[in-house]
Amino acid sequence: MQGAKHPLAFLLLALVFLHCFAGCIELSKLSSGRYKEQRRSNGEVTWCIAKPSTEDERLNLNIDYSCRQSGVDCKPIQPGGSCFSPNSAISHASFAMNLFYKSAGKNYWNCHFNGTGLIVTQNPSVGTCNYPA
Repeated sequence: MQGAKHPLAFLLLALVFLHCFAGCIELSKLSSGRYKEQRRSNGEVTWCIAKPSTEDERLNLNIDYSCRQSGVDCKPIQPGGSCFSPNSAISHASFAMNLFYKSAGKNYWNCHFNGTGLIVTQNPSVGTCNYPA
């Protein structure tokens, strides 16, 4: 009876090892940038916008954070700027978040914003407000 349990335990241990090994391979692909390269090599252009369900308080924090970063010019969302209209937190946050996403290298993690960012493939530009790709 003892010998019969041993092969099952070994099989279970082998399956757990294979599962963990597969996870490590996926993690290494993410950290090596292979997924990023695949996304860009197919010619797909991406933008970062704010999730529509995000509360205004969180959106304002995203605006403040993004606009303080090097390489991010938030003048277009100031009064009189080309992206001031529509004058809403979601619109201004989306523009600022996209500027940060672009300036930081357009990696998926540059659009996370604590779960409030969303990467899209459809150009979010509207009217006189052009989102840089």
